[in-house]
Amino acid sequence: MAVDTELLETVLDAVRPSLQADGGDCALVGVDDAGVVSLELTGSCAGCSLSDLTLSQGIERVLVEHVPGVTAVKAVG
Repeated sequence: MAVDTELLETVLDAVRPSLQADGGDCALVGVDDAGVVSLELTGSCAGCSLSDLTLSQGIERVLVEHVPGVTAVKAVG
């Protein structure tokens, strides 16, 4: 199933304020055919020791729940 990138961006926009509150952010790099979303973490998120937890328990959980076709999220860059 192809991921609706417009819906993906909308859901990411809803997640961003939580990241920005801590001085970070994320940028969508792309989505592969398996539904894996690639994100670039920026700001304080880029070097944070908890970024793996933020991705898996925060961003990935929300995207998988709200965007059909998303299977996982990985950090790049």
